[in-house]
Amino acid sequence: MDVKQIRTFLVLAEELHFGHAAERLRMTQPQVSRLIRNLEQSLSAQLFERSTRSVRLTAAGEALVEPARNILISHRLADAAVKAAGQGEVGHLRFAFTGIATHTLVGRLSKLVRSTHPGIQLSLQSATFALPSIEGVADGSFDLAFGHWPFIPQAVETRMIAEESLVIAVHKNHPLADRESVSMAELKDEEFITLPPNPGSTTIERLYALSQAAGFSPNVVQVAPDSWTILSLVGAEFGCSVTVSSVPDNFTFSNVTFIPLEDDQGPFPLLMAWRKYYDSPALREVLRLSEQLFPAPTEPSL
Repeated sequence: MDVKQIRTFLVLAEELHFGHAAERLRMTQPQVSRLIRNLEQSLSAQLFERSTRSVRLTAAGEALVEPARNILISHRLADAAVKAAGQGEVGHLRFAFTGIATHTLVGRLSKLVRSTHPGIQLSLQSATFALPSIEGVADGSFDLAFGHWPFIPQAVETRMIAEESLVIAVHKNHPLADRESVSMAELKDEEFITLPPNPGSTTIERLYALSQAAGFSPNVVQVAPDSWTILSLVGAEFGCSVTVSSVPDNFTFSNVTFIPLEDDQGPFPLLMAWRKYYDSPALREVLRLSEQLFPAPTEPSL
């Protein structure tokens, strides 16, 4: 059986007239007769009783009507699914992100994808450190990632979605809390809370680099598993911590004040990453949506 035979059978079953069926199908009567005859041969059953005066369904023909309709519906659904996939309307993407600063952006992009392309499913995975996510993009474990990375693998393409800087998080009653900015040298005697040491952790690496440039090594009194815990400890007056400037823009933490660092930090971009050579229409659509949602940051005027 093929779809053309099934469609012809159903129209003839409704019309019970070869001439009328041919008109609906925009065929000739011999074409309709040939398709029905071929269908009957493939099924080894007579589907219609023909006479010079009338056409009617046999018991086998009546039994075929409902399955034939289901076949046509399944064919239409399959055709629609294939077309939608080719146009990026459906798909499954694995989306990795790191750091508290990316959570709001992930939420905004996920909402836009769901509202405009409900057939695209995003599997979200949050991690403490950025290195595994960029490695996952490079080896195909992830389709898309947000993060700060000190280097980009050759197989990965990136786009900057925000230009960030470092800030110091202190308790609201800290002596420096009312300052508009602070230098790293002024933090020489402070106690720091950090994430665990990990290769590729840009925030930790920047903390040590800026401290050394200011002439001291940071006094790390507590290592915490994630940024939420770190800021909770800061709010409990356990110590201070370095984080990125988008955190206070997107989240409110009780008893925590964020102060910009004056030191020259160099570029600190938040990036979106994906494989250079991808063949996913769904990823193409999500990247297009991300350009609408996160336009390239404007270059600062001189």
